[in-house]
Amino acid sequence: MNKPVLYNFRRCPYAMRARMALAASGIEPEFREVKLREKPAEMLEASPKGTVPVLVLENGKVIDESIDVMRWALGRNDPENWLQGADFDLIEMNDGPFKHHLDRYKYSTRHGSDAEEHRAACLAILRDLDERIGTGPYLHGQKPGLTDAAIMPFVRQFAATDREWFDTQPIPNVRRWLDTMLESELFKAVMVKRDQWRPEAG
Repeated sequence: MNKPVLYNFRRCPYAMRARMALAASGIEPEFREVKLREKPAEMLEASPKGTVPVLVLENGKVIDESIDVMRWALGRNDPENWLQGADFDLIEMNDGPFKHHLDRYKYSTRHGSDAEEHRAACLAILRDLDERIGTGPYLHGQKPGLTDAAIMPFVRQFAATDREWFDTQPIPNVRRWLDTMLESELFKAVMVKRDQWRPEAG
């Protein structure tokens, strides 16, 4: 294996942030685009939990948590200083409470939940985020960093659930920050579409 292999699902927010960190570090893995309903045996052998991203290193070591993929990539090369000043408490808030409410808002039928209640809980968190951003361009400071890349895909998912409603909410700094991240060359680059990987294709 000449370079790391990344099992990836384009629309997964966890995979998005892993891809952004890999791209920011200049590491180009072998991409294996999967469908979550057709998980390849090779991916499940590497990581039986069956979620993406899964990064298999040249030495066979497996990294199957997105934040760990980000740390690994940036630990090897961090030209934009993404790791410096990263706010892991804020990321934990995103991965815990925000993601909990996001799922129960976006997939309320699946969870049997009150979508409006969970949407309001997400919005309350985003109001704090709005205050945190303030007039600055990014959560990380004057330039985007690991904190921005780790959180943005989930805010993107929340906004996309009902963009018309989202655009009317009193979180102008979050909206500006989100749109800036979405329009960045980095994000556009990591969102390119790839054909589904099939083992027989090599």
